[in-house]
Amino acid sequence: MDPYTPLFDRVLLTNDDGISAPGLAALEAIATKLAREVWVVAPAHDQSGVSHAISIHHPLRVETLGERRFAVQGTPGDCVVLALQHLMPHKPTLILSGVNRGANLGVETAFSGTVGAAMAGMLLGVPSIALSQAFTKGQPVKWATVEALGVDVLARVAQADWAAGSCLNINFPDVEPAACKGTQYTSQGTGRLNGIQVTGQQDPRNVEYFWLNMSRTESFDEEGTETHGVFNGYVTVTPLTFERTAQAVLDCLK
Repeated sequence: MDPYTPLFDRVLLTNDDGISAPGLAALEAIATKLAREVWVVAPAHDQSGVSHAISIHHPLRVETLGERRFAVQGTPGDCVVLALQHLMPHKPTLILSGVNRGANLGVETAFSGTVGAAMAGMLLGVPSIALSQAFTKGQPVKWATVEALGVDVLARVAQADWAAGSCLNINFPDVEPAACKGTQYTSQGTGRLNGIQVTGQQDPRNVEYFWLNMSRTESFDEEGTETHGVFNGYVTVTPLTFERTAQAVLDCLK
């Protein structure tokens, strides 16, 4: 397939790192090769960690930055809702969320605003995909990897019948494009998140305040999970749903 042949009439882009994030610029470069019309509705500021949140206790303010480009004083979920229900005259064919700075793996996806935006799109009936680029702390993020591989990966998954009951979580490995080993279709697994730490400090008026910080293990999941795939040089594609029932526990309770 010619990668420059538009597959989609209209694509909505959002993220959780904010409208000025380099990952969103990388996603725009990908989307313009796949869609006839690209819309950007993204948070005005970094909203990492807000998960699926939508704002119901304060008004949302929208700034028009250009044709089909808007910054929202709200969450990624707010952006999706505003785009679909108010800003766009016609619903998009596809929603792309990202590209997140850092992988979204395992249970950490429950906190991810990138994944949350995709799940908001799924809730509103639009095929939705979250994209993330893994990186190593202290080293530059390899945005060139997702830009080089993203068009082909999205073109291939677009042909599969996954959108009726799921969204996709795609992670790109922290390797140069030529070193990527291919694409794996994976389960979520546990991931690397193993705790959330609290650090207390005092402001100049001696009033205590707190920072929350996620901690991660160096161990990796078993083969077939997205964590194992990403850290072995593969692009991973994981279908996610809202269904979280622990069936074995339910059976025990019954």
